[in-house]
Amino acid sequence: MAPRTERLSAVPTAARAYQGQRAGIVTRVTASVIDVLVVALTMCVLYAVVTGVAFLVHPRTFHVPSWVGVSFPVVAFLVAVPYLTLSWRLTGRTYGDQLLGLRVVNYEGRHMHFVGALLRALFCAVFPLGLLWVAVSPANRSVQDVVLRTSVVYDWLPTPE
Repeated sequence: MAPRTERLSAVPTAARAYQGQRAGIVTRVTASVIDVLVVALTMCVLYAVVTGVAFLVHPRTFHVPSWVGVSFPVVAFLVAVPYLTLSWRLTGRTYGDQLLGLRVVNYEGRHMHFVGALLRALFCAVFPLGLLWVAVSPANRSVQDVVLRTSVVYDWLPTPE
């Protein structure tokens, strides 16, 4: 019996036509919502740790920290930017992107360099509404994609080919 020579694909049969194509608004918004939930969960864990440490340090005079409302946007920014930067730099995808089969690539279609990933993360954190430009862009590109020459493509493979 001769060995099989055809290559098995990890890409679902129905999705193969979309592999490498730019993702649309529904997929990208869904991935972004998942990433917002990841950031929110991380913030909850950080809040629990800070509150727990405050209790351990001063158990008799402990009170729930009241500065949370003031610091929420700052902490969200400080959690989101490293999360996005490291995700895009290391694997090209965040957790939301992974679940939906997306990858962020540079203008050459490759993994982003650290500076590019950081700039994109900052841009997304400061101006998240720019992501909605995908809905009107004929090329399915957000404001961030246009300015930084990046793309979000369908990519179900574990690593880019």
